[in-house]
Amino acid sequence: MSTVVLGSANRDLVYRVERIPSPGETVLAASVSVVAGGKGNNQAIAAARSGAEVTFIVALGTDEPGDRLAAEAAAAGVTLQARRVTEPTGTAIITVDDNGENAIVVNPGANRLLEMLNVGENAAIAGAHVLVLQLETPMSAVIGAANAARAASTTVVLNASPIQPLPAGLLASIDVLIVNEHEARHLAAQTRSNQTQNEDENALASALSELGPAVILTLGPRGAIVCVPGELPVLVPGRRVAAVDTTGAGDTFCGALAAKLDQETRGTLDLGALIRAAEFATTAAAISVQRHGAVPSIPTLEEIRHFHSIN
Repeated sequence: MSTVVLGSANRDLVYRVERIPSPGETVLAASVSVVAGGKGNNQAIAAARSGAEVTFIVALGTDEPGDRLAAEAAAAGVTLQARRVTEPTGTAIITVDDNGENAIVVNPGANRLLEMLNVGENAAIAGAHVLVLQLETPMSAVIGAANAARAASTTVVLNASPIQPLPAGLLASIDVLIVNEHEARHLAAQTRSNQTQNEDENALASALSELGPAVILTLGPRGAIVCVPGELPVLVPGRRVAAVDTTGAGDTFCGALAAKLDQETRGTLDLGALIRAAEFATTAAAISVQRHGAVPSIPTLEEIRHFHSIN
């Protein structure tokens, strides 16, 4: 199996608070921790722990946080194609409340410099079975990677987060679009003239699948909706667990889903394969929300299989 992830890596400062502060409010933290993060980094490690052979294309500063992120990714079984640049490594400040909800502020830092792909990066994408993208790096690199993958018949998975307008050329090059409900409504409003606020999740998923790709709309603890063009949406139910920290759960879902697609599909991306991948990813995410931190919470393949077998 071969999966390439192109995306961001950050050093996360995570503050545990009773509640996330309102504008102008100061709250005291119960604790603070410094951990690996960034959507690309999280998804690469999640895919590796889920059994995929992963290469991570990333930009890191020539600083101590960059050294630590590189070492931690390698320790998780990820092969890095890392650009080491003079810009400081990306950082994020995360507050997590007693209900497990979070609020995040990201300074992209070195991630801003991942703009155009080089020969080696394009070759890695062309040789992969699955390419995973997010939107924490410049759109030029995202589009370039998707186009390179399309030319090589590599399956392209885009997690459209943080949400922003998606160029038509990018939509034409992706096979699977992963969005949460907020992102789905935002994207639907950009691409359609009618009101989307009152549409249910099935209608949203169907509308987005009309843009070309298969759509997986994540619903947090309720699971995910899978929709392919021309077919009715299918709900994959969530797992009932007691969440303590939702940070990184969406990234765990994306990485695990990519690993499952890498394992199961060889040029055939049908509804059944997507449903099985979403079931696997939902299980991985359910395990992750029962633990603290983004990367520390990501389960291994053995843990996912065990959890699935007893639930």
